[in-house]
Amino acid sequence: MPYKVIIPARYNSSRLPGKPLLDLAGKPMLLHVIKKAQESGAEEILVATDDRRIEAIVKDYGIQVCMTSTAHSSGTERLAEVVVQQGYSDQTLIVNVQGDEPLLPPSLIAQAAKDLEIHSQADVATLSVNIASRKELFNPNIVKVVRDAQGYALYFSRAPIPWAREDFAAENMIWPTSWPYYRHIGLYAYRAGFLRRYPQLPTCPLEQAEHLEQLRVLYHGGRIHVAVANRVPPPGVDTRADLEQTRQLLAQENNLTNDYI
Repeated sequence: MPYKVIIPARYNSSRLPGKPLLDLAGKPMLLHVIKKAQESGAEEILVATDDRRIEAIVKDYGIQVCMTSTAHSSGTERLAEVVVQQGYSDQTLIVNVQGDEPLLPPSLIAQAAKDLEIHSQADVATLSVNIASRKELFNPNIVKVVRDAQGYALYFSRAPIPWAREDFAAENMIWPTSWPYYRHIGLYAYRAGFLRRYPQLPTCPLEQAEHLEQLRVLYHGGRIHVAVANRVPPPGVDTRADLEQTRQLLAQENNLTNDYI
């Protein structure tokens, strides 16, 4: 099953400036992400950026770079520009891998692509994992998703959904057992034809309220299939604390590899 990986990479992160080029184990974070994409079995990998510093590093690594507009408000819009630049056919499968996920398991990239191939009625495919702690459920930085009987997304939210009225009304907020809660993993697979249409979809109130771009798809009648991930991924890098944690996890991963060798 051929698919392509496009990695949108911005230099001007508000919380962690220069994030794609920050050092992890002696090389820029973005190169670790590229390596995971290569290990997934993708037939082609491209980096989409608007920054010449990122372009220079990626080209030195031998990966194709697409220079894109500085005006994009989301990674999906940046991917849409790449699709037009490259002239991909409408049925081309494309996986959007975030440039701040240096520990993303390659199997999840392949899983998202396969899930979209299987579900021909879906415009987008993405992944989720079970939530098993109150801390995760009520953390607004962790996006929750509710699915229908066929696994298609009904809604994404930063709030704990669905709201278990009777359980959450109890004095100690009993953990609900009648419904599984899911955390959304920000990994998306698209068909190129949908990406071409995406920039023409107006932003919507739900997207603006939750600051979740996938709600634009649902608001305009699109379908997003949400599979349960075949493994739980480590967290991405949004803050300086995340960066230090990722450095520790990467060191552990390298030590395990060296011990095996």
